[in-house]
Amino acid sequence: MPPLRLLLLGLLAALPAVAASLDFNARSRRSAGDPLDTNRVVVSNGRVSWDPAKTAVVVCDMWDRHHCPDATARVGEMVSRMNAVLKEARSRGALIIHCPSDTMDFYKDHPGRKLAQSAPKVATLIPLEGWCSLKPDREAALPIDDSDGGCDGCPDCPSFKAWKSQHPGLEIADGDAVTDSAEAFYLMKQRGITNVLVMGVHINMCVLGRPFSIRQMVRQGQNVLLMRDLTDSMYNHRKRPFVNHFRGTELVVEHIEQYWCPSVTSADLLGGEPHRFTADKPKHVAIVVGENEYHTWETLPEFARRELEWRGIRTSWVMSSTNQQDHEFRNWEALKDADAVVLSVRRRGTPEGMMRLLREHVAQGKPLVSLRTSLHAFELREGVLPPGRGWKNMDEEVLGVDYQDHYGAGPAATITTPAAMESHLILRGVPRNFVSKHHLYRIRNPAGSTTVLLQGRLSDGSSQTEPVAWINTAGGRRIFGTSLGGPEDFSDPAFRRLLRNGILWTLDEFIAPEVAGR
Repeated sequence: MPPLRLLLLGLLAALPAVAASLDFNARSRRSAGDPLDTNRVVVSNGRVSWDPAKTAVVVCDMWDRHHCPDATARVGEMVSRMNAVLKEARSRGALIIHCPSDTMDFYKDHPGRKLAQSAPKVATLIPLEGWCSLKPDREAALPIDDSDGGCDGCPDCPSFKAWKSQHPGLEIADGDAVTDSAEAFYLMKQRGITNVLVMGVHINMCVLGRPFSIRQMVRQGQNVLLMRDLTDSMYNHRKRPFVNHFRGTELVVEHIEQYWCPSVTSADLLGGEPHRFTADKPKHVAIVVGENEYHTWETLPEFARRELEWRGIRTSWVMSSTNQQDHEFRNWEALKDADAVVLSVRRRGTPEGMMRLLREHVAQGKPLVSLRTSLHAFELREGVLPPGRGWKNMDEEVLGVDYQDHYGAGPAATITTPAAMESHLILRGVPRNFVSKHHLYRIRNPAGSTTVLLQGRLSDGSSQTEPVAWINTAGGRRIFGTSLGGPEDFSDPAFRRLLRNGILWTLDEFIAPEVAGR
Protein backbone atom coordinates (compact mmCIF):
# COMPACT_ATOMS: atom_id res chain seq x y z
CA MET A 1 0.00 0.00 0.00
CA PRO A 2 1.48 3.44 -0.92
CA PRO A 3 2.75 5.46 2.08
CA LEU A 4 0.46 8.43 1.23
CA ARG A 5 -2.64 6.24 1.39
CA LEU A 6 -1.53 4.80 4.73
CA LEU A 7 -1.07 8.32 6.04
CA LEU A 8 -4.57 9.38 4.93
CA LEU A 9 -6.17 6.33 6.52
CA GLY A 10 -4.35 7.08 9.75
CA LEU A 11 -5.59 10.67 9.76
CA LEU A 12 -9.17 9.55 9.13
CA ALA A 13 -9.00 6.99 11.93
CA ALA A 14 -7.85 9.70 14.32
CA LEU A 15 -10.86 11.92 13.63
CA PRO A 16 -13.74 11.69 16.16
CA ALA A 17 -16.75 9.67 15.03
CA VAL A 18 -19.69 11.72 13.81
CA ALA A 19 -22.74 10.91 15.94
CA ALA A 20 -25.76 9.71 14.01
CA SER A 21 -28.54 12.27 13.98
CA LEU A 22 -31.77 11.68 15.84
CA ASP A 23 -34.42 11.35 13.13
CA PHE A 24 -38.12 11.33 13.91
CA ASN A 25 -41.43 11.13 12.10
CA ALA A 26 -43.24 13.89 13.99
CA ARG A 27 -47.04 14.03 14.09
CA SER A 28 -48.93 17.25 14.73
CA ARG A 29 -52.47 18.52 14.29
CA ARG A 30 -54.44 21.69 13.88
CA SER A 31 -58.10 22.58 13.80
CA ALA A 32 -59.82 21.97 10.47
CA GLY A 33 -61.79 25.19 10.98
CA ASP A 34 -65.15 23.45 10.62
CA PRO A 35 -67.70 25.56 12.57
CA LEU A 36 -70.19 22.65 12.52
CA ASP A 37 -67.72 20.16 13.98
CA THR A 38 -65.07 21.78 16.13
CA ASN A 39 -63.54 18.38 16.85
CA ARG A 40 -62.35 17.96 13.27
CA VAL A 41 -58.62 18.39 12.89
CA VAL A 42 -55.99 18.16 10.19
CA VAL A 43 -53.22 15.69 11.06
CA SER A 44 -49.81 16.07 9.46
CA ASN A 45 -46.52 14.19 9.65
CA GLY A 46 -43.07 15.59 8.99
CA ARG A 47 -39.48 14.46 9.33
CA VAL A 48 -37.40 16.04 12.09
CA SER A 49 -33.63 15.59 12.31
CA TRP A 50 -31.85 16.68 15.50
CA ASP A 51 -28.20 17.07 16.36
CA PRO A 52 -27.66 14.78 19.39
CA ALA A 53 -25.20 17.25 20.93
CA LYS A 54 -28.03 19.80 21.08
CA THR A 55 -30.63 17.35 22.39
CA ALA A 56 -31.81 16.43 25.89
CA VAL A 57 -34.09 13.51 26.73
CA VAL A 58 -36.28 14.30 29.74
CA VAL A 59 -37.66 11.36 31.73
CA CYS A 60 -40.65 12.60 33.74
CA ASP A 61 -41.70 11.00 37.06
CA MET A 62 -41.05 7.36 36.22
CA TRP A 63 -41.26 6.46 39.89
CA ASP A 64 -40.54 3.08 41.46
CA ARG A 65 -44.10 3.01 42.83
CA HIS A 66 -47.33 4.97 42.56
CA HIS A 67 -50.25 5.09 44.98
CA CYS A 68 -52.40 3.62 42.19
CA PRO A 69 -51.44 -0.05 41.59
CA ASP A 70 -52.57 0.10 37.95
CA ALA A 71 -50.38 3.15 37.32
CA THR A 72 -47.43 1.33 38.91
CA ALA A 73 -48.01 -1.67 36.66
CA ARG A 74 -48.19 0.44 33.50
CA VAL A 75 -44.93 2.22 34.38
CA GLY A 76 -43.38 -1.22 34.83
CA GLU A 77 -44.54 -2.21 31.35
CA MET A 78 -42.82 0.80 29.77
CA VAL A 79 -39.48 0.56 31.56
CA SER A 80 -37.69 -1.93 29.30
CA ARG A 81 -38.54 -0.11 26.08
CA MET A 82 -37.81 3.30 27.64
CA ASN A 83 -34.41 2.18 28.91
CA ALA A 84 -33.56 0.97 25.39
CA VAL A 85 -34.48 4.42 24.03
CA LEU A 86 -32.30 6.13 26.62
CA LYS A 87 -29.39 3.83 25.84
CA GLU A 88 -29.70 4.54 22.12
CA ALA A 89 -30.04 8.31 22.55
CA ARG A 90 -27.11 8.34 25.01
CA SER A 91 -24.91 6.38 22.58
CA ARG A 92 -25.51 9.02 19.94
CA GLY A 93 -24.52 11.86 22.25
CA ALA A 94 -27.81 13.16 23.71
CA LEU A 95 -27.97 14.30 27.33
CA ILE A 96 -30.30 12.20 29.49
CA ILE A 97 -32.03 14.12 32.29
CA HIS A 98 -33.82 11.92 34.84
CA CYS A 99 -36.59 13.84 36.59
CA PRO A 100 -38.24 11.72 39.30
CA SER A 101 -39.94 14.52 41.25
CA ASP A 102 -39.91 14.59 45.03
CA THR A 103 -37.06 12.07 45.29
CA MET A 104 -34.02 14.35 45.36
CA ASP A 105 -33.08 13.30 48.90
CA PHE A 106 -32.56 9.78 47.55
CA TYR A 107 -30.10 11.15 44.95
CA LYS A 108 -28.41 13.87 47.06
CA ASP A 109 -24.97 12.27 46.72
CA HIS A 110 -25.40 10.96 43.17
CA PRO A 111 -23.02 12.40 40.53
CA GLY A 112 -25.98 13.07 38.26
CA ARG A 113 -27.61 15.17 40.97
CA LYS A 114 -24.46 17.20 41.48
CA LEU A 115 -24.18 17.66 37.70
CA ALA A 116 -27.62 19.27 37.56
CA GLN A 117 -26.93 21.45 40.57
CA SER A 118 -23.71 22.73 39.01
CA ALA A 119 -25.48 24.43 36.09
CA PRO A 120 -25.51 28.22 36.56
CA LYS A 121 -28.87 29.98 36.65
CA VAL A 122 -29.80 32.03 33.61
CA ALA A 123 -32.13 34.97 33.15
CA THR A 124 -35.20 34.37 30.99
CA LEU A 125 -37.54 36.76 29.22
CA ILE A 126 -40.47 34.59 30.29
CA PRO A 127 -40.23 33.78 34.01
CA LEU A 128 -39.63 30.15 34.84
CA GLU A 129 -42.50 28.55 36.75
CA GLY A 130 -42.37 25.93 39.49
CA TRP A 131 -45.57 24.39 38.10
CA CYS A 132 -47.04 25.26 34.70
CA SER A 133 -50.82 25.19 34.95
CA LEU A 134 -53.33 25.08 32.13
CA LYS A 135 -54.20 28.62 31.06
CA PRO A 136 -57.25 29.13 28.82
CA ASP A 137 -55.49 31.75 26.70
CA ARG A 138 -52.88 29.16 25.67
CA GLU A 139 -54.84 25.95 25.23
CA ALA A 140 -58.33 24.47 25.42
CA ALA A 141 -59.49 22.45 28.42
CA LEU A 142 -58.07 18.95 28.59
CA PRO A 143 -60.22 16.40 26.75
CA ILE A 144 -60.49 14.19 29.86
CA ASP A 145 -61.85 14.81 33.35
CA ASP A 146 -59.15 13.87 35.85
CA SER A 147 -60.74 15.69 38.80
CA ASP A 148 -61.03 12.44 40.78
CA GLY A 149 -57.29 11.72 40.54
CA GLY A 150 -57.61 9.41 37.59
CA CYS A 151 -57.32 5.95 39.15
CA ASP A 152 -59.01 3.74 36.60
CA GLY A 153 -59.15 0.23 37.98
CA CYS A 154 -59.34 1.34 41.61
CA PRO A 155 -61.20 4.65 41.68
CA ASP A 156 -61.07 4.86 45.48
CA CYS A 157 -57.28 4.56 45.83
CA PRO A 158 -56.05 6.82 48.66
CA SER A 159 -53.55 9.37 47.41
CA PHE A 160 -50.16 9.35 49.16
CA LYS A 161 -46.47 9.62 48.33
CA ALA A 162 -45.68 6.01 47.50
CA TRP A 163 -42.42 6.65 45.65
CA LYS A 164 -38.88 7.06 46.88
CA SER A 165 -36.82 6.94 43.67
CA GLN A 166 -36.95 6.48 39.92
CA HIS A 167 -37.84 2.99 38.72
CA PRO A 168 -34.74 0.80 39.08
CA GLY A 169 -35.22 -0.53 35.55
CA LEU A 170 -34.05 2.83 34.15
CA GLU A 171 -30.27 3.11 34.17
CA ILE A 172 -28.73 6.40 35.33
CA ALA A 173 -25.39 6.26 33.54
CA ASP A 174 -22.27 8.36 33.91
CA GLY A 175 -22.94 11.76 32.38
CA ASP A 176 -26.70 11.66 32.99
CA ALA A 177 -28.29 14.36 35.14
CA VAL A 178 -30.84 14.06 37.96
CA THR A 179 -33.20 16.90 38.89
CA ASP A 180 -36.83 17.76 39.49
CA SER A 181 -36.75 21.50 38.89
CA ALA A 182 -35.84 24.23 36.42
CA GLU A 183 -32.24 23.12 36.87
CA ALA A 184 -32.97 21.04 33.79
CA PHE A 185 -33.38 24.21 31.73
CA TYR A 186 -30.22 25.77 33.19
CA LEU A 187 -28.29 22.65 32.22
CA MET A 188 -29.68 22.83 28.69
CA LYS A 189 -28.67 26.47 28.32
CA GLN A 190 -25.20 25.75 29.68
CA ARG A 191 -24.66 23.13 26.99
CA GLY A 192 -26.39 24.91 24.10
CA ILE A 193 -29.19 22.36 24.01
CA THR A 194 -32.22 23.51 22.03
CA ASN A 195 -34.05 20.20 21.46
CA VAL A 196 -36.02 18.37 24.13
CA LEU A 197 -37.56 14.88 23.84
CA VAL A 198 -40.04 14.21 26.67
CA MET A 199 -41.26 10.83 27.89
CA GLY A 200 -42.72 9.48 31.13
CA VAL A 201 -45.84 10.01 33.22
CA HIS A 202 -48.47 11.25 33.67
CA ILE A 203 -49.33 12.99 30.45
CA ASN A 204 -52.33 15.00 31.69
CA MET A 205 -50.50 16.14 34.81
CA CYS A 206 -46.71 16.15 35.25
CA VAL A 207 -45.69 15.66 31.61
CA LEU A 208 -47.44 18.92 30.85
CA GLY A 209 -46.98 20.83 34.10
CA ARG A 210 -43.60 20.05 35.69
CA PRO A 211 -40.95 22.80 35.48
CA PHE A 212 -38.72 20.59 33.29
CA SER A 213 -41.46 19.42 30.94
CA ILE A 214 -43.61 20.37 27.97
CA ARG A 215 -45.37 23.64 28.81
CA GLN A 216 -42.27 25.19 30.35
CA MET A 217 -39.88 24.04 27.64
CA VAL A 218 -42.14 25.22 24.81
CA ARG A 219 -42.68 28.57 26.53
CA GLN A 220 -38.92 28.98 26.82
CA GLY A 221 -38.48 28.51 23.08
CA GLN A 222 -37.11 24.96 23.03
CA ASN A 223 -37.91 22.56 20.22
CA VAL A 224 -39.99 19.92 21.98
CA LEU A 225 -41.23 16.45 21.00
CA LEU A 226 -43.36 14.06 23.04
CA MET A 227 -42.65 10.32 22.76
CA ARG A 228 -46.29 9.30 22.71
CA ASP A 229 -45.91 5.54 23.09
CA LEU A 230 -43.85 5.92 26.27
CA THR A 231 -46.32 7.83 28.37
CA ASP A 232 -49.52 7.18 30.31
CA SER A 233 -52.36 9.14 31.89
CA MET A 234 -54.16 9.26 35.19
CA TYR A 235 -57.68 8.88 33.81
CA ASN A 236 -60.72 7.00 35.05
CA HIS A 237 -63.05 5.80 32.27
CA ARG A 238 -66.05 6.51 34.51
CA LYS A 239 -65.44 10.23 33.96
CA ARG A 240 -65.87 12.43 30.90
CA PRO A 241 -65.57 11.61 28.04
CA PHE A 242 -66.32 8.02 29.15
CA VAL A 243 -63.78 6.26 26.96
CA ASN A 244 -61.38 3.52 28.02
CA HIS A 245 -58.18 4.45 29.83
CA PHE A 246 -55.88 4.09 26.84
CA ARG A 247 -58.08 6.17 24.57
CA GLY A 248 -58.09 8.80 27.32
CA THR A 249 -54.30 8.88 27.09
CA GLU A 250 -54.47 9.18 23.31
CA LEU A 251 -56.88 12.11 23.58
CA VAL A 252 -54.37 14.01 25.72
CA VAL A 253 -51.62 13.16 23.22
CA GLU A 254 -53.81 14.66 20.50
CA HIS A 255 -54.40 17.73 22.68
CA ILE A 256 -50.65 18.22 23.07
CA GLU A 257 -50.11 17.76 19.33
CA GLN A 258 -52.61 20.53 18.66
CA TYR A 259 -51.62 23.04 21.34
CA TRP A 260 -48.02 22.37 22.35
CA CYS A 261 -45.72 20.16 20.30
CA PRO A 262 -45.56 17.25 17.85
CA SER A 263 -45.24 13.66 19.02
CA VAL A 264 -43.08 10.74 17.92
CA THR A 265 -42.69 7.06 18.84
CA SER A 266 -39.84 4.92 20.10
CA ALA A 267 -39.86 3.07 16.77
CA ASP A 268 -38.08 6.07 15.24
CA LEU A 269 -35.00 5.28 17.33
CA LEU A 270 -35.31 1.55 17.90
CA GLY A 271 -37.22 0.28 14.88
CA GLY A 272 -39.91 -2.36 15.22
CA GLU A 273 -43.34 -1.45 16.53
CA PRO A 274 -44.15 1.31 19.06
CA HIS A 275 -44.80 0.22 22.62
CA ARG A 276 -48.40 -0.77 23.40
CA PHE A 277 -49.74 -1.71 26.81
CA THR A 278 -50.86 -5.31 27.18
CA ALA A 279 -54.41 -4.30 28.04
CA ASP A 280 -54.66 -1.78 25.20
CA LYS A 281 -56.67 -3.75 22.66
CA PRO A 282 -58.90 -1.42 20.60
CA LYS A 283 -62.20 -2.97 19.55
CA HIS A 284 -62.85 -3.57 15.84
CA VAL A 285 -66.33 -3.11 14.38
CA ALA A 286 -67.07 -4.28 10.83
CA ILE A 287 -69.99 -2.35 9.32
CA VAL A 288 -71.78 -4.11 6.46
CA VAL A 289 -73.88 -1.93 4.14
CA GLY A 290 -75.93 -3.24 1.23
CA GLU A 291 -79.29 -1.54 0.75
CA ASN A 292 -80.85 0.85 -1.74
CA GLU A 293 -83.50 2.67 0.27
CA TYR A 294 -82.39 4.30 3.52
CA HIS A 295 -79.03 5.87 2.58
CA THR A 296 -77.04 4.18 5.32
CA TRP A 297 -74.08 4.25 2.94
CA GLU A 298 -74.08 7.96 3.84
CA THR A 299 -75.47 8.10 7.38
CA LEU A 300 -73.47 5.25 8.92
CA PRO A 301 -69.99 6.55 7.99
CA GLU A 302 -70.86 9.94 9.51
CA PHE A 303 -72.27 8.23 12.59
CA ALA A 304 -69.21 6.00 12.99
CA ARG A 305 -66.81 8.92 12.72
CA ARG A 306 -68.60 11.07 15.29
CA GLU A 307 -69.86 8.41 17.69
CA LEU A 308 -67.40 5.50 17.51
CA GLU A 309 -64.06 6.22 15.91
CA TRP A 310 -63.06 9.14 18.13
CA ARG A 311 -63.56 6.73 21.07
CA GLY A 312 -60.77 4.56 19.71
CA ILE A 313 -63.07 1.97 18.13
CA ARG A 314 -61.65 0.84 14.80
CA THR A 315 -64.16 0.52 11.97
CA SER A 316 -63.98 -1.41 8.72
CA TRP A 317 -66.46 -1.11 5.87
CA VAL A 318 -67.93 -4.04 3.96
CA MET A 319 -69.85 -2.36 1.16
CA SER A 320 -72.09 -3.27 -1.74
CA SER A 321 -73.63 -0.91 -4.26
CA THR A 322 -77.12 0.59 -4.16
CA ASN A 323 -78.19 -1.78 -6.95
CA GLN A 324 -80.65 -4.19 -5.31
CA GLN A 325 -79.49 -6.96 -7.66
CA ASP A 326 -75.85 -6.62 -6.59
CA HIS A 327 -74.88 -9.59 -4.44
CA GLU A 328 -71.20 -8.74 -4.18
CA PHE A 329 -69.53 -6.98 -1.23
CA ARG A 330 -66.14 -5.31 -1.10
CA ASN A 331 -63.65 -5.86 1.75
CA TRP A 332 -65.62 -8.69 3.37
CA GLU A 333 -62.36 -10.21 4.65
CA ALA A 334 -62.55 -7.54 7.39
CA LEU A 335 -65.11 -9.78 9.11
CA LYS A 336 -62.35 -12.22 10.08
CA ASP A 337 -61.16 -10.32 13.14
CA ALA A 338 -64.21 -8.17 13.89
CA ASP A 339 -65.20 -7.92 17.55
CA ALA A 340 -68.70 -6.88 16.44
CA VAL A 341 -70.61 -6.69 13.16
CA VAL A 342 -73.14 -3.98 12.33
CA LEU A 343 -75.58 -4.89 9.55
CA SER A 344 -77.51 -2.52 7.33
CA VAL A 345 -78.48 -4.85 4.50
CA ARG A 346 -81.70 -5.40 2.55
CA ARG A 347 -82.42 -8.66 0.71
CA ARG A 348 -78.95 -9.34 -0.64
CA GLY A 349 -76.86 -12.38 -1.22
CA THR A 350 -73.18 -12.48 -0.36
CA PRO A 351 -70.03 -14.14 -1.62
CA GLU A 352 -69.79 -17.62 -0.13
CA GLY A 353 -66.69 -16.72 1.87
CA MET A 354 -68.44 -13.72 3.38
CA MET A 355 -71.48 -15.73 4.47
CA ARG A 356 -69.20 -18.34 5.98
CA LEU A 357 -67.45 -15.63 8.04
CA LEU A 358 -70.78 -14.17 9.17
CA ARG A 359 -72.04 -17.54 10.33
CA GLU A 360 -68.75 -18.26 12.10
CA HIS A 361 -68.92 -14.86 13.82
CA VAL A 362 -72.36 -15.66 15.23
CA ALA A 363 -71.47 -19.26 16.08
CA GLN A 364 -68.51 -18.02 18.13
CA GLY A 365 -70.89 -15.91 20.23
CA LYS A 366 -69.57 -12.59 18.95
CA PRO A 367 -71.73 -9.45 19.01
CA LEU A 368 -73.99 -8.35 16.19
CA VAL A 369 -76.06 -5.20 15.65
CA SER A 370 -78.96 -5.19 13.18
CA LEU A 371 -80.45 -2.02 11.68
CA ARG A 372 -83.91 -1.80 10.13
CA THR A 373 -83.90 -3.79 6.86
CA SER A 374 -81.35 -6.24 8.25
CA LEU A 375 -84.31 -8.15 9.67
CA HIS A 376 -84.42 -9.57 6.15
CA ALA A 377 -80.81 -8.92 5.24
CA PHE A 378 -80.01 -12.12 3.32
CA GLU A 379 -83.44 -13.31 2.24
CA LEU A 380 -84.63 -12.56 -1.30
CA ARG A 381 -88.31 -11.75 -1.84
CA GLU A 382 -88.28 -13.73 -5.06
CA GLY A 383 -85.84 -16.31 -6.32
CA VAL A 384 -83.42 -18.56 -4.54
CA LEU A 385 -79.84 -17.72 -3.69
CA PRO A 386 -77.11 -20.25 -4.47
CA PRO A 387 -76.13 -22.39 -1.47
CA GLY A 388 -73.88 -20.51 0.96
CA ARG A 389 -74.91 -17.04 -0.18
CA GLY A 390 -78.07 -16.42 1.84
CA TRP A 391 -79.49 -16.77 5.36
CA LYS A 392 -83.26 -17.07 5.12
CA ASN A 393 -84.23 -17.20 8.81
CA MET A 394 -81.53 -15.06 10.36
CA ASP A 395 -84.18 -12.88 12.05
CA GLU A 396 -85.43 -15.81 14.13
CA GLU A 397 -82.14 -17.69 14.49
CA VAL A 398 -79.96 -14.75 15.47
CA LEU A 399 -82.03 -11.64 16.19
CA GLY A 400 -84.59 -13.52 18.26
CA VAL A 401 -87.69 -12.11 16.52
CA ASP A 402 -89.86 -12.90 13.51
CA TYR A 403 -90.12 -10.16 10.86
CA GLN A 404 -93.55 -10.15 9.16
CA ASP A 405 -93.38 -7.22 6.74
CA HIS A 406 -94.15 -3.58 7.53
CA TYR A 407 -97.04 -1.12 7.74
CA GLY A 408 -96.09 0.96 4.75
CA ALA A 409 -95.76 4.71 4.50
CA GLY A 410 -98.00 6.58 6.84
CA PRO A 411 -98.10 8.60 10.02
CA ALA A 412 -95.08 9.01 12.28
CA ALA A 413 -94.48 6.49 15.03
CA THR A 414 -94.28 7.35 18.72
CA ILE A 415 -91.50 5.42 20.45
CA THR A 416 -91.95 4.65 24.14
CA THR A 417 -90.00 2.89 26.88
CA PRO A 418 -91.70 0.11 28.85
CA ALA A 419 -91.53 0.93 32.55
CA ALA A 420 -89.53 -2.21 33.31
CA MET A 421 -86.80 -1.17 30.86
CA GLU A 422 -86.17 2.39 32.01
CA SER A 423 -82.97 1.48 33.85
CA HIS A 424 -81.48 -0.69 31.11
CA LEU A 425 -77.91 0.26 30.17
CA ILE A 426 -78.73 0.68 26.49
CA LEU A 427 -81.39 3.26 27.34
CA ARG A 428 -79.08 5.49 29.38
CA GLY A 429 -79.61 9.03 28.14
CA VAL A 430 -82.32 7.93 25.67
CA PRO A 431 -85.59 9.91 26.12
CA ARG A 432 -88.50 7.86 27.41
CA ASN A 433 -90.58 9.08 24.45
CA PHE A 434 -89.56 10.27 21.01
CA VAL A 435 -90.86 10.17 17.44
CA SER A 436 -89.66 8.40 14.30
CA LYS A 437 -90.89 9.52 10.90
CA HIS A 438 -90.40 6.08 9.37
CA HIS A 439 -93.05 3.38 9.21
CA LEU A 440 -93.05 0.57 11.72
CA TYR A 441 -92.15 -3.04 11.06
CA ARG A 442 -94.39 -5.92 12.08
CA ILE A 443 -92.31 -7.97 14.48
CA ARG A 444 -93.73 -11.03 16.18
CA ASN A 445 -92.83 -14.02 18.35
CA PRO A 446 -89.88 -12.71 20.35
CA ALA A 447 -87.83 -15.62 21.69
CA GLY A 448 -87.56 -16.30 25.40
CA SER A 449 -84.01 -14.93 25.28
CA THR A 450 -85.22 -11.68 23.68
CA THR A 451 -85.92 -8.53 25.71
CA VAL A 452 -87.90 -5.70 24.12
CA LEU A 453 -86.38 -2.33 25.06
CA LEU A 454 -88.56 0.09 23.08
CA GLN A 455 -92.01 -0.10 21.56
CA GLY A 456 -93.57 1.90 18.75
CA ARG A 457 -97.15 2.93 18.03
CA LEU A 458 -98.44 4.71 14.94
CA SER A 459 -99.67 8.19 15.77
CA ASP A 460 -103.02 7.56 14.05
CA GLY A 461 -104.75 6.35 17.22
CA SER A 462 -103.94 2.70 16.64
CA SER A 463 -103.57 0.56 19.75
CA GLN A 464 -101.13 -1.87 18.12
CA THR A 465 -97.57 -1.64 19.37
CA GLU A 466 -94.47 -3.11 17.77
CA PRO A 467 -90.98 -3.78 19.15
CA VAL A 468 -88.56 -1.22 17.73
CA ALA A 469 -85.45 -2.07 19.78
CA TRP A 470 -84.52 -5.31 21.51
CA ILE A 471 -81.66 -7.52 22.61
CA ASN A 472 -81.17 -11.27 22.28
CA THR A 473 -78.84 -12.97 24.74
CA ALA A 474 -79.31 -16.59 23.64
CA GLY A 475 -76.20 -18.63 24.29
CA GLY A 476 -74.56 -15.73 26.10
CA ARG A 477 -74.46 -13.63 22.93
CA ARG A 478 -74.93 -9.88 22.81
CA ILE A 479 -77.26 -9.15 19.91
CA PHE A 480 -78.87 -5.72 19.55
CA GLY A 481 -81.58 -5.07 16.97
CA THR A 482 -83.68 -2.10 15.98
CA SER A 483 -86.22 -1.50 13.22
CA LEU A 484 -85.24 2.19 13.23
CA GLY A 485 -82.51 3.54 10.98
CA GLY A 486 -83.95 5.82 8.32
CA PRO A 487 -82.18 9.07 7.32
CA GLU A 488 -84.28 11.21 9.64
CA ASP A 489 -83.55 8.83 12.53
CA PHE A 490 -79.83 9.52 12.15
CA SER A 491 -80.57 13.22 12.61
CA ASP A 492 -82.32 12.53 15.90
CA PRO A 493 -80.09 12.61 19.03
CA ALA A 494 -82.40 10.05 20.68
CA PHE A 495 -81.77 7.46 17.97
CA ARG A 496 -78.06 8.24 17.76
CA ARG A 497 -77.76 7.74 21.50
CA LEU A 498 -79.72 4.47 21.27
CA LEU A 499 -77.55 3.10 18.47
CA ARG A 500 -74.31 4.20 20.11
CA ASN A 501 -75.33 2.62 23.40
CA GLY A 502 -76.42 -0.55 21.63
CA ILE A 503 -73.08 -0.93 19.89
CA LEU A 504 -71.15 -0.19 23.09
CA TRP A 505 -73.29 -2.70 24.98
CA THR A 506 -72.54 -5.46 22.49
CA LEU A 507 -68.82 -4.70 22.88
CA ASP A 508 -69.14 -4.68 26.68
CA GLU A 509 -67.81 -1.13 26.74
CA PHE A 510 -68.71 1.42 29.40
CA ILE A 511 -71.92 3.39 28.73
CA ALA A 512 -72.02 6.89 30.18
CA PRO A 513 -74.61 7.43 32.92
CA GLU A 514 -75.87 10.60 31.28
CA VAL A 515 -75.96 12.22 27.87
CA ALA A 516 -72.30 12.79 27.11
CA GLY A 517 -71.59 14.92 24.11
CA ARG A 518 -68.11 15.68 22.87
